[in-house]
Amino acid sequence: MDRTMETILSRVQKPARYTGGEYNAVVKDPKQVDTRIAMCFPDTYEIGMSNLGVRILYGLMNELPGVWCERVFAPWGDMEEEMRREGLPLYGLESGDPISDFDIIGFSLGYEMAYSNVLNMLDLAGLPLRSADRDEDAPLIIAGGTCAYDPEPLAPFVDIFSLGEGEDVTVELIRLYQRARREGWSRQDLLVAAAKVPGLYVPSLYTVTYHEDGTVASVTPQEGAPELVTKRIVQDLDKSYFPVKTIVPSTEIVHDRVMLEVFRGCIRGCRFCQAGYAYRPVRTRSPKLLVEQGIAACKDSGYQEMTLSSLSTSDYRPLEGLCDGLLEWCEPNKVSLSLPSLRADNFSMGLMQRLQHVRKSGLTFAPEAGTQRLRDAINKNVTEEDLMNSCRTAFMGGWNTVKLYFMLGLPTETDEDVLGIADLAKKVLQLWRETAPDKRRGCRITVSTACFVPKPHTAFQWEPQVTREEYLRRVKLLRDNMREKSIVYHWHDPDTSYLEAVFARGDRRLADAIELAWREGAKFDSWSEYFDLDRWLRAFEACGLDPAFYANRTRSREEVLPWCRISTGVTTDFLWRERERAYEAVITPDCRKQCTGCGANHLLEKGRVCDE
Repeated sequence: MDRTMETILSRVQKPARYTGGEYNAVVKDPKQVDTRIAMCFPDTYEIGMSNLGVRILYGLMNELPGVWCERVFAPWGDMEEEMRREGLPLYGLESGDPISDFDIIGFSLGYEMAYSNVLNMLDLAGLPLRSADRDEDAPLIIAGGTCAYDPEPLAPFVDIFSLGEGEDVTVELIRLYQRARREGWSRQDLLVAAAKVPGLYVPSLYTVTYHEDGTVASVTPQEGAPELVTKRIVQDLDKSYFPVKTIVPSTEIVHDRVMLEVFRGCIRGCRFCQAGYAYRPVRTRSPKLLVEQGIAACKDSGYQEMTLSSLSTSDYRPLEGLCDGLLEWCEPNKVSLSLPSLRADNFSMGLMQRLQHVRKSGLTFAPEAGTQRLRDAINKNVTEEDLMNSCRTAFMGGWNTVKLYFMLGLPTETDEDVLGIADLAKKVLQLWRETAPDKRRGCRITVSTACFVPKPHTAFQWEPQVTREEYLRRVKLLRDNMREKSIVYHWHDPDTSYLEAVFARGDRRLADAIELAWREGAKFDSWSEYFDLDRWLRAFEACGLDPAFYANRTRSREEVLPWCRISTGVTTDFLWRERERAYEAVITPDCRKQCTGCGANHLLEKGRVCDE
C-alpha cells in the first residue's frame, strides 16, 4: 500500500471496504494473464459482497486460464471525495491497478436505483461515459443482472448486455474477446460478433424511433443483429459452478454467511414478480450435493451460519430432508441454519421442528395483499387460512415475532383491500393471544408496505403505478386503522419507488436525464442520505421528459415496449393472458399442479421438463 492510499484510508469511514487482501481473494501475477476483468458492483462493499451472483462469477472467471477477475465496489462519498482530491482512479481491489487499464469492465445491475452509480464509477475510472465516445483501446463495458431485461435506459453507456444466468455466456464472451484481440479485430467487429452469441444484446446495433406521442414506434435491428435476444440459463445446477472457497470479508457485510442456492426459478407465477418470471424454468440442486457444498464452504471459511437461498425456499421438494442432512453436521459444529423465503401455505410442523434448532429471531411471510380477492388477482395462491395455520404453528412452537409484507397500489386494489391488511394483522395478533403457550414476552407483529412498481416481462408490465399522493392516502388509511400496541407499521418511501418505476420501463431517452442528474450530484439513489427526487425532476424537465409518462401511464396491448427485442422465454401472449385473469381475479395453478404454457420450458434441453 503506497503512502497516498494510507493517508486516504486514515480519513474515511470503514477503510476495510477499500483495502482488499481478504481470505480467499484471488491474486495473480499480471504478467501471467492476458485478460483482466473488473467486476463492478454499483453499490457499497457491504451490499456487493453479499451478492451470491458476484461470488459465483468471481470464482468462475478466476478459474479460467489466462484470466484475472478483480472486484470493484462503489466508493462511499467520503472515499470518493478523497480519491478525486488525490487524483486516485477507481481501482481493482485485488491489485490496486486502475480499471481503465483492464480489458473488460462488467457491471452487475440488480436494481434500477444504482444507475447513477454506474456513471459515477465510469467517471472515477477516467473513462468516457458513452460508448460512442470511447476509443478502440478502451475497456469493453458489459452489464448483466435483472435490470438488463430492460437495457434501454443505460443503452448509450454499455457496449454489451448479458441476459439471464451468466455462468456459460460469460465464458463464451471472454473467449470471443480473446479471439478478437489475437486476430486484431476492430471494436465494431467484436460487437457484431458478440451479437451473434445467444444471450448477448448489443444496443448500438438497434435503431429506435418514436411516435409523436412519445411512445416507441420501432426498435430495428441492424444487419447482423438478431430480431430477438433470449436469456441464457444453466441447464443442470448440479454441474454448475459453486464457490466453495468464498471470500471472507474483512468487515461486516449484509449477508455474512455461507449461501446455498437450492434451486432457480419459481413455480408460483405471482403476476407482479419479475424474478418469478425471469428465472423460469425451475431447476433444482440435489440435497446430497447441497450438504457437501455447505459443509465444505463452512469448513473453508469458518462461517458459523448457513442460509438456504432461492425465490421460495419452502417450495424445494426435499427441504425437510435437506435440513436434516445439514443439521446433522451443523448442530455439533455450532453452525446455525436459516431459511428465508418461506411461504405461508407450506410452513409445516415438520419444518417448524427443524427450525427449533435455529435461533427464534422471527418469521417472515409475504401475503402481499389484504383480501382474498386481491391475492387471487395477483395470483399469490395464499389464503387467509394458510397464513393463520402457519402462524398458529409458529406461535405454538414458541415464536412471538412475525413480519408481514404487503404492497399498496396493486392493480385493481380498493380501499377495502387496504383495510384488509389491518384486519389480517389484527387476526394474527389475536391468534397469538389464543395459542401462544407463554405470553410473558409479548408479541410483535410488524406490517410493512411497499409501493407497487410495474416491471417489464411481468403480467403487470402494461399497468400504471399509483401516484405518490394516492399511495400516501392509502398509507394513512391503513395507519389510522391499525393502532394496536403490538402491531408496528412501516411503509416504503414512495419517491424512490416512483423513480424506480420510471427507470424500470424506460427507453433510451432517459439516458440523457440519467447523465444530467449524475452531473448535478446524483449517486447512491437507494440511500436516503443521498437521494434527492427534486434533482431528478429537474433533470427530466431539462431533457424534455415527463416521468409520469413512464411511471403512471397504462400501456395498450399494441404499444411497442422498449424491451421488445428482449425475451425471458416467457411469451408476451402468456403475460397478457395473465393480466386479463388478474382483472377477473382468477388464479393460475402453480407449475407443479399444471403446466401453464408460459413458454419457459422451451429453454430446456430437449426432453427435459421444468422442476424434474
